[in-house]
Amino acid sequence: MLFTRATEYALLSLIIIAREEKPLGTEYLSKRLNISRSFLAKILQSLAKQNILISYKGAAGGFRLARPAHEISIKEIAQAAEGRPINIFDCSSDQRACPSNQGDFCTLWPFLHKLQVEVDTFLDNLTLKDIVA
Repeated sequence: MLFTRATEYALLSLIIIAREEKPLGTEYLSKRLNISRSFLAKILQSLAKQNILISYKGAAGGFRLARPAHEISIKEIAQAAEGRPINIFDCSSDQRACPSNQGDFCTLWPFLHKLQVEVDTFLDNLTLKDIVA
């Protein structure tokens, strides 16, 4: 699967954060999006570790973008939220990753790999600014 709920929640949260001037807290975001606070907190911390968000502690704390929205790709967000590369299929990025250990003989892999490259390029070029607008 390309995106899970983690990526969906990351994107929804980042859209809200990008539109605000001040840091927004997990409590506010989870209520606004009607999602689990603890799950969202893990996602936002992952985004902070990957330099997508800055985390502020204290009463007026929360999260804000670490960089301008036009510098943050959707691929970067998805990989940070998922904690792994975004692959369409298990083997699409590397023929040796074939789940059935038949990658060298697979006639489908060249197609899957080409599709993966197209998706990667699209997600690299699509930025947070594009989806906020």
